[in-house]
Amino acid sequence: MDDNKMLAGKVKKPGKRGRKPAKIDLKAKLERSRQSARECRARKKLRYQYLEELVSSKERAICALREELEMYKQWCSAMDQGKIPSEIKALLTGDELKPPGGSSTKTRKSIS
Repeated sequence: MDDNKMLAGKVKKPGKRGRKPAKIDLKAKLERSRQSARECRARKKLRYQYLEELVSSKERAICALREELEMYKQWCSAMDQGKIPSEIKALLTGDELKPPGGSSTKTRKSIS
């Protein structure tokens, strides 16, 4: 016998190698493909919802910071004119007076 056809006492048949292709039910394969596509679309939808919520929260934080910055600009402008804003007087005397737009510490915490 030829060496190529004889291996460990077994006779190899010439022809295709590997596993024989299983007879796959085409309907089942198509249904698995459709299910996979549905799951992919659902994951994509969830991902976009998450990202939209994230963008929305960041936009709110930006608006709050802009308001706080504007308040500080007004305070600086008033101090340049020799006036001390009542909010700063309250801070210096230890009185708790909330600045317009809420507490600045709350705004900073919401960003982190």
